[in-house]
Amino acid sequence: MSWNNQGGWQSGGGGGGRGPWGQGPRGGGGGMGPQPPNLEELLKKSQDRFRGMLPQGGAWGGKSIGLIAAVALVLWLGSGFYRVQPDEQGVELRFGKWSGQTTLPGLNYHLPYPIETVLTPKVTVENRLDVGYRPAEPGRGQPRDVLEESLMLTGDENIVNVNFTVLWKIQDAGNYLFNVVDPQRAVKSTAESVMREVIGQNQIQAILTGNRGPIELSVQKQMQEVLDSYRTGIEVSRVNLQKVDPPAAVIDAFRDVQAAKADRERAQNEAEAYRNDIIPRARGEAEKIIQGAEAYKQEVIANAEGEAARFISVLNEYRQAKDVTSRRLYLETMEQVLRGMNKVVIDQPQGSQGVLPYLPLNELTRNTRPAGQPAPQGATR
Repeated sequence: MSWNNQGGWQSGGGGGGRGPWGQGPRGGGGGMGPQPPNLEELLKKSQDRFRGMLPQGGAWGGKSIGLIAAVALVLWLGSGFYRVQPDEQGVELRFGKWSGQTTLPGLNYHLPYPIETVLTPKVTVENRLDVGYRPAEPGRGQPRDVLEESLMLTGDENIVNVNFTVLWKIQDAGNYLFNVVDPQRAVKSTAESVMREVIGQNQIQAILTGNRGPIELSVQKQMQEVLDSYRTGIEVSRVNLQKVDPPAAVIDAFRDVQAAKADRERAQNEAEAYRNDIIPRARGEAEKIIQGAEAYKQEVIANAEGEAARFISVLNEYRQAKDVTSRRLYLETMEQVLRGMNKVVIDQPQGSQGVLPYLPLNELTRNTRPAGQPAPQGATR
């Protein structure tokens, strides 16, 4: 067959028409349609054209082919160099399977395609996960609560509505790409499960007031332990509690309960203050009475011992000089009896008539008394 005629195929007239492959009806009016090309002849002509492009001579042609093959090999091997950016990690795949090697930022090398390929995911970008609510779109209303995620049971069997946010990023790109089918769902399930466990270990009062910091740290730590146990390659950066409130259906009743608890606390504090005031005072009074009784006891004992010692001393003196001691006792006794009374002592000589009975001795003593001194109650003649 001849391939020299490249003329267009005409459907009629003259018998000179050829098909698009250089074939056409044979003879004058032909009834035979277009024929397919001869593939063997086409391949032979392509080989002849390629040989025509090479220098003449068999040895020189072989060297040229070898040189071209060497250049192609060098270029193929050079295609294995790749660069990992500072915010990326390189994950090398060998025939589509992770080789277990993760490369750090910088210039690295892997076997050229199709033997090995590399993936470079971003590992410094923090991903945000909202649990219990969905943020409002900019300029459109308020955040929307998702009750099936946010309602949780506390340790004292109360229900709270917990909204929190988890920030996470890729720690190990290889584990992240090949050990987790849906990383976002894995982090969400872990966060919700751990938060329910931690809330169930705390009392509602501590959750609603000042115990949020320890709860956030505990949830972050336990989440990291669970994700590491599954080799997810995910690092939990932070857990933030956004809102912790009683359910909207019981919030009024809950506030009444909290007000009653506050009143109870106030009454207890007042009673405690009264007790702290009255008990020390009563203890002080009791101690004062005890000390007074002790002092009185010591005083009575000392007086009794002194009186006994005095009596024994007087007895000893009486045994040695009865007359002198008796007179002294008489004088001391009269001194005690007449103490504080107005007394007039008359030394009456023998044979004297004494004083006149109408001599106003009391008036004389009253006139000679210093100003301001009270008058005596009685007098002795």
